[in-house]
Amino acid sequence: MPEGKGTHGPRTLDRDPGLQPERTRLAWRRTTLACAVAASLAGRQTLHSGIDPASLVVLALVVVAWLAFLALAHRRIRAMRMPRPPALSPRAAVAAVACTLALAVLGAAMLG
Repeated sequence: MPEGKGTHGPRTLDRDPGLQPERTRLAWRRTTLACAVAASLAGRQTLHSGIDPASLVVLALVVVAWLAFLALAHRRIRAMRMPRPPALSPRAAVAAVACTLALAVLGAAMLG
């Protein structure tokens, strides 16, 4: 098959991505903001419920999960600047899911 030709007709090698990368960047920013709010609420819960060693450990884990997600999101947002951004690697996808689940589980642990 000649280069630039697909099974559904000709393809251009320099595609116009339209607004899709911008929407993806904004989605990463919204998710990062939601994680920041969750981490802030965890800190607030710790301060209002009394500071004990267990709550400080949970809060520290929340901050670590949030910082990990922030680094991952920043890296992905920077990658979206390219005209043809690379696909999200499976490792990065698993890390993003792990950070999100960690924030949810740790938040529930703080309430319990």
